[in-house]
Amino acid sequence: MSLAVVQTRAKQGVQAPLVSVEVHLSNGLPAFHMVGLPETAVKESKDRVRSAIINSHFEFPARRITVNLAPAELPKEGSRFDLAIAIGILTASGQIPMDSLSDYEFIGELALSGELRPVEAVLPSALGCAARGKQLIIGQSNAAEAALVEKLSILPANHLLEVSAHLHQAALLEPWQQLTPQDPPAGDQLNEIIGQQHAKRALELAASGGHHLLFYGPPGTGKTMLASRLPGILPPLTNAEALQVAAVHSVAGKGLRNNIYSRPFQSPHHTASAAALVGGGSTPRPGEISLAHCGVLFLDELPEYSRSVLEVLREPLESGEIMISRVAAQTRYPANFQLIAAMNPCPCGYLGTQRCLCTPDQIDRYRNKISGPLMDRIDLQVQVTSIENHQLLNQQAPEQQTGDSNQHIQHRVCIARKRQIKRQSKINAQLSSAELREVCPLNHEQRRLMDQAIDRFALSTRGFYRVLKVARSIADLAGVDKPKLPHYQEALSYRPTVDTQKKC
Repeated sequence: MSLAVVQTRAKQGVQAPLVSVEVHLSNGLPAFHMVGLPETAVKESKDRVRSAIINSHFEFPARRITVNLAPAELPKEGSRFDLAIAIGILTASGQIPMDSLSDYEFIGELALSGELRPVEAVLPSALGCAARGKQLIIGQSNAAEAALVEKLSILPANHLLEVSAHLHQAALLEPWQQLTPQDPPAGDQLNEIIGQQHAKRALELAASGGHHLLFYGPPGTGKTMLASRLPGILPPLTNAEALQVAAVHSVAGKGLRNNIYSRPFQSPHHTASAAALVGGGSTPRPGEISLAHCGVLFLDELPEYSRSVLEVLREPLESGEIMISRVAAQTRYPANFQLIAAMNPCPCGYLGTQRCLCTPDQIDRYRNKISGPLMDRIDLQVQVTSIENHQLLNQQAPEQQTGDSNQHIQHRVCIARKRQIKRQSKINAQLSSAELREVCPLNHEQRRLMDQAIDRFALSTRGFYRVLKVARSIADLAGVDKPKLPHYQEALSYRPTVDTQKKC
């Protein structure tokens, strides 16, 4: 039979739509035509496929070959269709049996020698293949990534000849055996940082409720070091979250992370563009905020970022996703990240000391790079002060460090998050105003406190509800059903007053 249909998958954001590779051989002058909206890399596959077939000692048919990639309206990009096209040509020419093709999906790039090379965005394709109950034939280098999907039969191969032998039932491909994951090495501990108890408490609150956090203070006080410790106290990713994060990194071409259950931590340089943060390109790719999905986005030296770059964060901070629109396509990527930022109080960083030579105009220009709406979306704003001399000089050995280890703090954070999920099916940072009124009922005394705080702290409506979210997280850490007055007072301590905003 001169017609063959082989199943593969395209790449479209974090989705992998099914593509049918239809190969037809007809009489006429030898030619090779490819239709179905292929882009340049796909069109070039005919040269790779022809050489791979010949160098694998198959016969390349001297006939008119038409390859259709259906559905035709779906843009096709990359070299991921090579293996499916080669299998289709060999099947249509009678060199591979057609009986069992419907049980498989094929993804892989072919070298001129017929070897299989890795491709990007394999995980979304593996998820789609598992949903259809098919077996996935793929390059050996992509097998570990695809194996993250449970209940998927993966048949890795190194060469086109191995795939042919399997389809002929001559030498079956061995299913991929998942290796037993090893425990990741212990990271840097929070209790290694000297002093800064108030900032450490804020980190624990941010971890328990998923709150955004800003550290501000002079240079050398440990702001960056504190922020880098946050992933170590966050709960591990669930299986569903780990797959989401791995899918985004797969689409971005980042490959498989060392520990897929650890929270991602992205720290772009302050020269990053808006497209680098949110994603972009002629073919939209995920940016830093999507790579930080379910994890932490750390922006050090916050005012050094361009204001136009910072403003693009406002929408994804609220919605938890980003829509990238281009002429060719619109792509939606998840961006449910936790923002951690650090900044100095002035350009030199030593505001209020004799070392500071900044003029009021310089200070205003420095701070005006951060808009009020963006600052209003940051729940915890903590001042990090200089370390006292006696704390710096009386350092203890690592085994004598005081304070809880990351494991103990993470245990408390996990318990607090379980309370939140049990009560409201989401963490506190994701609560709506209507849900907050139910989980944070204010009595007369608490209403009076918040009434005074709205004026003293110049709270907007959003700021008011964010104080309630932080108070709810404080109560969850304490194991209390309803936030009490001290919890609201502590939550307000993480918001700068109007006087503080003018001075610092």
